[in-house]
Amino acid sequence: MNVSSTSDIEITLWRTWALTVTHEACEYTEQKFNAEKTGGDPVIPSPNLDTDLVMACDRLVDRLIKAYKNPIQMPIDIARYSKLISPKDTGHNEEREEKLLQRCPPGHEGTKLVEIPATILDVSGAIIAWYLPDALTDATQKEIWAASDLLAPMLEESIKVDGNWRTNQRWFKPSSEDDVLTPGCINVSPAWFQQGHENQLDPQVSASLKGALSEKILKAIARPAAIATAALRVMHPEQYWAGLRAFGSLGEKAQSKELPKMSETLQYWASVFNSLSVISNQQTPNHRDHLSIPECFDILTSVGNYSNARMSMPSLQLEFSGRGSDCLGMMSAELVGRMVGRSQERID
Repeated sequence: MNVSSTSDIEITLWRTWALTVTHEACEYTEQKFNAEKTGGDPVIPSPNLDTDLVMACDRLVDRLIKAYKNPIQMPIDIARYSKLISPKDTGHNEEREEKLLQRCPPGHEGTKLVEIPATILDVSGAIIAWYLPDALTDATQKEIWAASDLLAPMLEESIKVDGNWRTNQRWFKPSSEDDVLTPGCINVSPAWFQQGHENQLDPQVSASLKGALSEKILKAIARPAAIATAALRVMHPEQYWAGLRAFGSLGEKAQSKELPKMSETLQYWASVFNSLSVISNQQTPNHRDHLSIPECFDILTSVGNYSNARMSMPSLQLEFSGRGSDCLGMMSAELVGRMVGRSQERID
């Protein structure tokens, strides 16, 4: 299938790819968002979209509209703040973070709790975060739970006695017989650059997708991946189209270089993001992620039977309430990684 972006760059996707359905869901989501924002005519979804996916897109649009109509403007200059951050600023040094806060104050005293859909704007009016509570339908949540069950053995193996905070056991809620989810932290990707392999020029399918259950895992996460991608289509269209172009090129490369496992995985991969991190039953410290492009967004979704979670951004002195079916778009993995330290409190 051929699709064209707003810049008239033709992108080739195979019709059999799950990403083609995601693209149609994204088209519907963006058109419906724009229609509701401007009072335009009703939008009819593509017949290729099943009822559950259409309902999921409708729920997402409802939250996007509510967030768009509830801007919270901050006096912080994100571009200036970005220049103050170095790769050494991991977010763990409290003294350093306090100095950054003094140089770029958020404009309010104490920590502000955000509990309803909202957009966070910097002083220039640029949206640096979208908060979409209750953005996931019950059907989407059930699919995430099902995928988590399939990933349970890998999640369990990921926890280490020591190492960095992402897999260190001290940051995870201890597992018990009553736990529905297995604690752990893994990465899922159709094209992963292997660390420690200097001569490995081509990306590879991540180890988490090389097992016998890989197709089932990819099918289980297809709808949640489509919803996260549809959110990105509205939040950051340029990044969305860049992702589609990248996957079009990746498909051609996998075919020309005869990489059968990657070609097979790409058939079922339903996101314009090339990597998915699955974090289960973990509390994170304040941290920054320096491995992403500053201008881009990360999409975080949370699923669980809880109501007491908090997503904390100390650099903005904001906290977002977690209800177990939320979506948070942040600019970006590096900027909200880099500019806004983040942490997730342990949940019960």
